[in-house]
Amino acid sequence: MVTNFFFEQVHYWQHGRIGRYVVEKPIILGHESSGIVVDCGSQSGFAVGDRVALEPGIACNTCRYCRAGRYNLCKEMRFAATPPYDGTLATYYRVPAECCYKLPPHISLRDGTLIEPLSVAVHSCRLAGDLQEKSVIVFGAGPVGLLCVGVARAFGASTVVVVDVVPNRLKYAQKYGATHTHLTASESVEQNAADILDTAELELGADIVLDATGAEPCMNTGIHALASGGTFVQVGLGRPNPSLPVGQICDKEIVFKGSFRYGPGDYQTAVGLLSSRRIRLDGLVTHEFPFSRAEEAFQNVASRAGIKSVIYGPGVDEKVANDTLG
Repeated sequence: MVTNFFFEQVHYWQHGRIGRYVVEKPIILGHESSGIVVDCGSQSGFAVGDRVALEPGIACNTCRYCRAGRYNLCKEMRFAATPPYDGTLATYYRVPAECCYKLPPHISLRDGTLIEPLSVAVHSCRLAGDLQEKSVIVFGAGPVGLLCVGVARAFGASTVVVVDVVPNRLKYAQKYGATHTHLTASESVEQNAADILDTAELELGADIVLDATGAEPCMNTGIHALASGGTFVQVGLGRPNPSLPVGQICDKEIVFKGSFRYGPGDYQTAVGLLSSRRIRLDGLVTHEFPFSRAEEAFQNVASRAGIKSVIYGPGVDEKVANDTLG
């Protein structure tokens, strides 16, 4: 298995909990993973040796949410590395065939780990509605934010502004399709919103805001920057009870949506975007670690160094992880 780490995994490592999910016994972390099939059923549609990305959540498939096509809301979901379930940073990991997706030939096992966060971006952009010729502001130039930029452009957005407080992260944004970048400078929410709109010449505001930070100032700035009737999608998680400008939400008739993981078709769409090369993952993985240096990898993510860190599972050959088939 090859696994990369999103910041929430480090949060479990550092604090032992995220919201209502509490680590009460030893747990294996990791949920953004790819691997090679070593055993499968004859009717699975896979063969030993296939390179696959893993969707790390197993839903019950019988509850009202699953039956309504919203399995990401299933209360019986067994999600990797979410207490009490172990994650994928292991030699072997077993999932139903429906949770496996063959990697495009030009995608390595290393980059295949990014299909999970790419699916998060696909889900968030779908929640935003029709993006064709729309203006979009993305807060956060981390992995999910950058992938939201790429998906928004692939879905037809004409203007995509990326906002961050770290200059080095913004330099990656144009590689993923950003038309504009903005380095936050002012402490005033209203001034930040005005500066962002001025940067992209969006006189009436943005049609859509995707917040991949979960930071209260970003959420507030995004709401102020939205055009009347616009849509705000909360992608990242931060404080559980942020203060929001409800007056702005009401006055503008803003649609405010939460986004949770991914649902039916999102993984398949993510794979399709990679197969057609409408999304490229070059440069997103900035650090690679063997299994023996896993703790160093966690420390690297905690310090927010680079963009994405990958850990090769026990016995994984680095060359095999980086090779492609075409």
